[in-house]
Amino acid sequence: MSLVTIVDDEASVRKALSRLIRAAGFEVETFSSGAEFLAASLPRRPQCLVLDLRMPHVSGYDVQQALSLAGQRLPVVIITGDDSPESRERALKLGARAYLRKPVDDAILLDAIRTAIASAPSPP
Repeated sequence: MSLVTIVDDEASVRKALSRLIRAAGFEVETFSSGAEFLAASLPRRPQCLVLDLRMPHVSGYDVQQALSLAGQRLPVVIITGDDSPESRERALKLGARAYLRKPVDDAILLDAIRTAIASAPSPP
């Protein structure tokens, strides 16, 4: 079963996304901040990261950059309530597989997760 990790500072968003993604047949783990995610010792590598852009202290961009610097080619699906052409361009340039605006349509999000997992490189 594929593992999807959610990183979002809003508890209600984490809870709703977690329920949705579990109901679609994925395992789910959640983190309340970019810093918490980056500091975690993950026993299992997620197959997809659902990442909020706007979080205090460590933004979604910061998480993307840290993963890239560490050589992690983890598929990322961005979700954000603060959409702009500049944000979209920056997130996609940093390697996001999808960029979705909150509130996220359930079917579109699940399709983006499935597509990201399917197109991910095999782990080393």
